[in-house]
Amino acid sequence: MSHSAFIGLGSNMADPAAQLVSAMNAIDRLPQTRVLARSGLYRSAPIGFLEQADFINAVVRIETSLSPHELLQALLALEQLQGRTREFQNAPRTLDLDVLLYDDLQHHEHGLTVPHPQMHKRAFVLQPLLEIAPDCVIPGVGTVRQAMQHCADQQLQRLH
Repeated sequence: MSHSAFIGLGSNMADPAAQLVSAMNAIDRLPQTRVLARSGLYRSAPIGFLEQADFINAVVRIETSLSPHELLQALLALEQLQGRTREFQNAPRTLDLDVLLYDDLQHHEHGLTVPHPQMHKRAFVLQPLLEIAPDCVIPGVGTVRQAMQHCADQQLQRLH
């Protein structure tokens, strides 16, 4: 059975734009998975720990037969392959991959919450998502367009 999911990508180390392009290609090569749409790349300021470089972010829409947990495990493996370390919360990183949405699922288990619990508060997720899925709805929250209105004060720069 095929499912629709959205993955958020972010990086602020070791040529972040190249990290994201490499990750998008790797996601497209995951078993039972293919990338249907890729947003442009967006520059955003860090959140939480501010003494670090700006992030480059994007969102991809995928079709997958992987379960949410299997998808998360595959994404964590891709992060590790690209040198991700977890030194402290909001630390600089070579690659951050998040399952944002998985069909219209609302689910919480240790390590995985869908929809992503902070996505509706982050312009660097919402704007790329709007670009590839303008009518997208975040279960339990509302439309991405409505959520983006609450993030109007967050600065983003579209790179390409």
